[in-house]
Amino acid sequence: MEGAAGSSEGLRYAEYAGVPTVAGKGQAELDRGLARTMIAVGLGIATVAFAGRYAFHLWKPLEQAITETTKRISSSSLSLYYKGGFEQKMSRREASLILGVSPSAGKAKIRTAHRRIMILNHPDKG
Repeated sequence: MEGAAGSSEGLRYAEYAGVPTVAGKGQAELDRGLARTMIAVGLGIATVAFAGRYAFHLWKPLEQAITETTKRISSSSLSLYYKGGFEQKMSRREASLILGVSPSAGKAKIRTAHRRIMILNHPDKG
């Protein structure tokens, strides 16, 4: 019995003594692999952060240029529909602006434009 008790104590102390075992070798390799993974993830995060910082500093002058360009382009020139205020009684000019036709357009062109707008704005459209 003394031999069995001595061997169990020897095993118990072997864990703390740093005696390498087969299972310990696998754990060390696993720890090294985990450390490599953590270093790679950390470097990846740092790379993304520095790239984001660079892009942010690069974006400031571009943002100013884009803002100036959009101010030069009037939004009314991009729209096909009249967005102005209405007069008390609708004039021919205002009606032609709303329909998107010239004031001197014929009846057929006015009817086609009116039909197109009515179809676009109909509640049962789709």
